[in-house]
Amino acid sequence: EVHLEESGGGSVQPGGSLRLSCSTSGFDFNDTPMTWGRQASGKDAEWVSSIDRYSHSRFYSDSVRRRFTISRDNAKNIVYLQLNNLRTDDTGTYYCKRGYWESAEPFPEGQGTQVTVSS
Repeated sequence: EVHLEESGGGSVQPGGSLRLSCSTSGFDFNDTPMTWGRQASGKDAEWVSSIDRYSHSRFYSDSVRRRFTISRDNAKNIVYLQLNNLRTDDTGTYYCKRGYWESAEPFPEGQGTQVTVSS
């Protein structure tokens, strides 16, 4: 059974930082690109960042590039998202996803982790 569990969210002020984690099991993590997406209240889900199987390539949406960093630990089956210089429009629930954003794997699969940025 596939299991994705996001954690690390919280409430921070603008300019703050958080590190999100997504612990996984039930599939071949080492052979699977991974993606982070987010959804703000009342808005459509949006792609945030993706990483290939071996961390050779990382991709970011324009809104988070140079502020967020995606990484993965293939020994632990965990994918991370470091969020720096957070802005109020980063507020939302963050989810990890198997595969790339447009791939067939469902979104969301886990319960997500809430990030709230406010002053």
